[in-house]
Amino acid sequence: MTQQSIATSDKLDGAVLKVAGVVVLGAIMSILDVTVVSVALPTFQSEFDASYARVAWTMTAYTLALATVIPLSGWAADRFGTKRLYMVALALFTIGSGLCAMADTIGELIGYRVLQGLGGGMLMPLGMTIMTRAAGPHRIGRLMAVLGIPMLLGPIGGPILGGWLIDTASWHWIFLINLPIGLIALIYAQFALPKDAPEPSESFDFVGMLMLSPGLALFLYGVSSLPEVGTFAEAKVWAPMLVGGALVVAFVLYSFRPRHPLLDLRLFRNRSLTIASVTMFVFIIAFMGAGLLFPSYFLQVRGESTLAAGLLMAPQGIGAMITMPIAGTLADRVPIGRTVPFALGLIVIGFFGFTQVDPQTSYWLLGASLFVMGLGMGGTMMPIMTSALRTLQAQEVARGSTLVNILQQIGGSVGAAVMSVILTNELNGSRPIPGLVDESGKPVTEAGLAIASQQRPELLQQMPVDPSLIERGLDFAAKSFATTFWVAFALVVLTFIPAALLPRRRQPAQLDDPQGEQIKTPVVIH
Repeated sequence: MTQQSIATSDKLDGAVLKVAGVVVLGAIMSILDVTVVSVALPTFQSEFDASYARVAWTMTAYTLALATVIPLSGWAADRFGTKRLYMVALALFTIGSGLCAMADTIGELIGYRVLQGLGGGMLMPLGMTIMTRAAGPHRIGRLMAVLGIPMLLGPIGGPILGGWLIDTASWHWIFLINLPIGLIALIYAQFALPKDAPEPSESFDFVGMLMLSPGLALFLYGVSSLPEVGTFAEAKVWAPMLVGGALVVAFVLYSFRPRHPLLDLRLFRNRSLTIASVTMFVFIIAFMGAGLLFPSYFLQVRGESTLAAGLLMAPQGIGAMITMPIAGTLADRVPIGRTVPFALGLIVIGFFGFTQVDPQTSYWLLGASLFVMGLGMGGTMMPIMTSALRTLQAQEVARGSTLVNILQQIGGSVGAAVMSVILTNELNGSRPIPGLVDESGKPVTEAGLAIASQQRPELLQQMPVDPSLIERGLDFAAKSFATTFWVAFALVVLTFIPAALLPRRRQPAQLDDPQGEQIKTPVVIH
């Protein structure tokens, strides 16, 4: 075969690009829906009169649902066919979006977000399976470049789109916008995707699933309930934490028995996978948890509109867009033990700016901090996950990818819950205003009134208060955010410990196709 024919065969032809179009549409919906909701959390607080810890469940429930269906998707795709299952996932996500827009209470919204997450969690892994089958393993790198578009644009476009929709219409439109996209994607999928050829698949670990998913949900529910009741002694806190923790421990002990467990923890015998997974898990708890609070600071302490908050978050996405392709290239040439610590150093430098926030912190400083953090993030996530998978045997890759992706989702959920608990506890320490109570009969604090007045200035006309009280409240609120960022900062610094053990020499990759060409394994990123 000539060099010219090889080059031609490596190109993505029209048929493959047509399939890629369906997958990109699904990825855009799934990824945007994570970032678009981040700027809406303060809006949910005021709309549903709920605490931050409570509305943070709109994010936590979504990511937990994603983690639940990731291991299910591979088994179900073999059993029912990828096209059929992908269209079911699209329909679930679209229906969930419509129901979210119609939610009347925060509880309903959280429940509908679970339905959305069950669909969204299958879109990316199924999409990668469909594209890999359509193009062949030798073109995975080119396919990842196509899928990289929504992955890179999501962190930039999501907050801006969410802010614009909330400012110009209402919060309902951050969900309603998915309806036409989902409908187009369903029609497109019907005509573009190849027909299904379901095959018998390995048995699915339903017992493990019934232990892990409820266990995580119960444990995180207990943690998230702590700020509302203020003590571990309340049954609402300790009972779900105890039951959830017991279920997770039982799952870990049980998972070594089945031939095909839900999560193959035996893979942790691979030192490279273990170190990379621990590094990623600690990093995600800190970075993703605190990342949800960045727009909240702009909205609640600085009184910015949701669109302005989304625009202020853009430097982080731009930074990641610059370094992610560079990091992907370097990952094949330079051991990640030499590059990831440098990228983590950039994140630490950028993060430090947010530990110093007050009600007047310069936007230039915060924008520069976000940009530097974005540069570091782009050089951290993909190389770590590539390192986690590249030393596995070919038959272990699917299980390893599932394990890494679920750890990523769990880390994001834990981070969101922990950071919202810390922030809410800090804000609850603000001085109560004598004689002033909210609709539920709880005393209104100085920080609470100051935050509310930033979103609704008319409140100060309805209840004249001393301007110094608002200043004290905003100062206290800013310090509460700074304290929470200090915790996240410390966790990012701790990430250097497992990162120091990452391989500093080139490792031979185990993933080869029958012709001896290295296969790049796709990794799902939400």
